[in-house]
Amino acid sequence: MKQRLPIAGKEQMHPDDRRNLVIFLMLALLIWFGFDHFIIKPRMEEARAFQAAAALAAEEEAVNLAAGVSEPQTVRPRDEVLAEGARLKIKSDSVVGSLSISGNRIDDISLVKYMKDLGGKDEVILLEPAGTENPQYAEYGWLGGETANLPGKDTRWNVSGGTQELTPATPLTMTWDNGQGLRFERTISIDNDYMIRVVQKVVNNSAKKVVLYPYALVGSDGLPSHMENVRAVHEGPLGYIGGDLEQFTYRDMAKKAINEEFASTTGWIGITQKFWLTSVFLDQNEASKFRFNYTPAKTANDKEHYQVDVMGAPRAIEPGAEAVANVHIFAGAKEVKILEQYTKDLGIAHFDLAVDFGLLYFLTKPFFYILHFFGHLFGNFGIAIICLTVIIRICVFPLANASFRSFAKLKKISPMMSEIRERYGDDREALQKELVKLYEREKVNPMAGCLPIIIQIPIFFALYKILMVTIEMRHAPFFGWIHDLSAKDPTTVFNLFGLIPWNPPAFLMIGAWPCLMLFFMVIQKQLNPPPQDKMQKTMMDMMPYFLTYIMSGFAAGLVVYWTFSNALSIVQQYIIMRGMGVQPHIFRDRSEKKLEKAIEEGPTVHPELALAEKKAEDALFGDGDGDDDTPKTVSAPKPRKKKKK
Repeated sequence: MKQRLPIAGKEQMHPDDRRNLVIFLMLALLIWFGFDHFIIKPRMEEARAFQAAAALAAEEEAVNLAAGVSEPQTVRPRDEVLAEGARLKIKSDSVVGSLSISGNRIDDISLVKYMKDLGGKDEVILLEPAGTENPQYAEYGWLGGETANLPGKDTRWNVSGGTQELTPATPLTMTWDNGQGLRFERTISIDNDYMIRVVQKVVNNSAKKVVLYPYALVGSDGLPSHMENVRAVHEGPLGYIGGDLEQFTYRDMAKKAINEEFASTTGWIGITQKFWLTSVFLDQNEASKFRFNYTPAKTANDKEHYQVDVMGAPRAIEPGAEAVANVHIFAGAKEVKILEQYTKDLGIAHFDLAVDFGLLYFLTKPFFYILHFFGHLFGNFGIAIICLTVIIRICVFPLANASFRSFAKLKKISPMMSEIRERYGDDREALQKELVKLYEREKVNPMAGCLPIIIQIPIFFALYKILMVTIEMRHAPFFGWIHDLSAKDPTTVFNLFGLIPWNPPAFLMIGAWPCLMLFFMVIQKQLNPPPQDKMQKTMMDMMPYFLTYIMSGFAAGLVVYWTFSNALSIVQQYIIMRGMGVQPHIFRDRSEKKLEKAIEEGPTVHPELALAEKKAEDALFGDGDGDDDTPKTVSAPKPRKKKKK
C-alpha cells in the first residue's frame, strides 16, 4: 500500500462543491428575497401615509361619469348616516343591508357569514354610504347628452306594490317620472348569495326620440376599511374585459392618475380586496365601454376617488316605445364555487379570476379543488392539507425515489470520496476526473438531491397562495391551538408555549408547529451524506434553524404541510437506505462523529480515520493480498509534494 503524504496548506473547494454551493445560495436567496418582496405585510402606517401623499400628488382631475364623482362631505358615524332618509331593508341568507329610496345606490351591505375578527361578533361591512369614514358603493342608471332630466343620486323613487324589504322571494319595483314624458322603472331582485339584479326600463311618452346609455359603476372614496394591504395579493380595481384580465392597484391608480378605457362586447369590472369583491356588468354580447378612473382629492381634507364603470350600447327610443337594460351587481365574498356558478349561469367569462391565484394558476386551482373536497369531506381543512401532502408525495415519488437512492449511494461511497480528495487535493483536474469515474462506476448523480427541493418551491408557493387568497381558508381551524390555518402559529417557544406569563416580541414568535418542523428537518439532514466542504457543511447545519425562523412567520397551514412532507420523506428515505444496505444513523453515534471530525482535521487527530481510509483504498486499489493492485477504474494516483515550511 502506498504511503499517503499529509496535506499541507489550505485546501481549495472542489468544483462540484462550488457548483452545489452556488445552487444552494441561489435557491436560498430566491426564497429569502421572494418572500421578503411579495409576502411580508407592510405596516398600516404606510397605507395611511400613502393616502395622504396620494391626495396631494395629482393636480388635474380625471374625467368621471357625472353620477360617480365624489363630493366633499363631513365624516359622520355610519349609523347616523343610515338613519337619514327613507330606506328599504335588504336581507338574504348571505347579506343584510338597506337601500335608499333616494338615489337607489347599493351602499349598505354587510356579510352575515363572515366576521371581522376570529371569534368576533361584528360582521364584515362591505359597502358604506357617502359621508362615512370609508364610503364604497355601487350605482346604476342612464346617461344621455340630449336629455337634461335623468334620475340621479338625489332622485326619490316611488315604491310599487307596497313591498318594503328586498329578499330573494320579494323583489322591489320602483318608478319615477321626469315630467318631460319619460317614465323610468327599476325592478331589483337578489339571490341567496351575493348577486343583485336590476332590470331598468324606460318608456318614452314624449313627442320626440331620445337616446340613452345604460351604465353601472363601483366607487370608493379613499381606501376601504377592510383592505388587507398584502403585496402578494392584488387589491384594487380589476376587470376581465374582452378575454384579458386588467388589474390596477390603489397605489398605481394614484401614482399614475389612471384613466384607462377599454371597449368590448363581453366582460365585468369591479373593485376587490383580499377576500371581498364589488363588481358590475351589463348584458353580455353588447358593445360596451369599460373604464378605470382615479380622481385626486381637491384639498387635503377631502378623499381621492377610485372608480370603475361600464357604459352599454345606446338605446334609441322612439315616441311611444320603451327600452330595457339589465345590470348585475356582485357584492360579497369571493367564494370560488359561487363565482364559478355565476360564470355558468350568467355567461360571464372567468368570474373566478377575481380570486388572485397568481402565475401558478395551473397548480393553485387543482390544489384548491383537492383541499376543498377533503376539507368538506372531513370537516377540517388541516386534515385536507395532510391529504394533499400525501397526494403530492405520491405524485413526486419516482423523482424523490431516485433522489433518495442517490443520497444513499453518496453516503455509502463517502469514504471513497474522502480518499480521492486526500490523494488529489492539489491536482484539481485529476481530482475531478477521478470523482467523475467514481460517480459513473457507482451510478451516482450528486445533483439528484437538488431536484426534490426545486420541485417543492412551486408547490410551496402554490399552497401559500391558496392559504392567502381563498376565503375558504380564512379562519379555518385545525386541532389544538391552531384556530386559523391562514394565520401563523400563535404560540412561541420563548414563553414555553404559554406556560410563562410573558408575551415575547413578534420576531420571537416561533410556535410549536415550527419547532416540530425543525425536529423533522434535523432528522432528515442526518440521513443525508455530509458535505465534503467545511463551509458547505456549516451552512447545511444552520439551514434547518434558518428555515424554521423564516417559516414561523407564515400561515400555520404551510408549516403543517412542510412538517408532514418532511416526515413522509424521512420514512421513505429510511426504507430505501435499509434496502440498499446503508446503515441509516438518524442520530449519529460517537464513532461516526469522530470519523467526521477526522475527515475535517486529518488522521493525526483521530486515528479512527485510518480504518476508513484503508477500506476505501482496498476498494480502489485492491485488498493487499499480493495480487495486482493496479486500480481497475481509476488512474494511478499522483502523490502530493510536501510544501516547504
